[in-house]
Amino acid sequence: QVQLVESGGGLVQPGGSLRLSCAASGNIFSIATMGWYRQAPGKQRELVATITSGGSTNYADSVKGRFTVSRDNAKNTMYLQMNSLKPEDTAVYYCMSYSEYGPRYDYWGQGTQVTVSS
Repeated sequence: QVQLVESGGGLVQPGGSLRLSCAASGNIFSIATMGWYRQAPGKQRELVATITSGGSTNYADSVKGRFTVSRDNAKNTMYLQMNSLKPEDTAVYYCMSYSEYGPRYDYWGQGTQVTVSS
């Protein structure tokens, strides 16, 4: 089984920065695509960024140039560095992973709240 635990959320002023972490347990991290999604109140969950086992990244247009996704395979941890935060970035941020081999099954964390407000 895979367990994902997010941390690093909180309250930040517009223009500020936060770094989220996603710690993974289980034995698929090194062969897994990892991702960050977010869900704002009243809205659908949306993709923020993904990173493959090989380090290829993909970003939503709304966060390009402001957010950076990275991973440390030795620590089974993925990160999301968020800079120049805007009020519209306010959401619950979820970590996701799936193995790049075999049938796809998505694992999810419990989420961490990010609030951007003055």
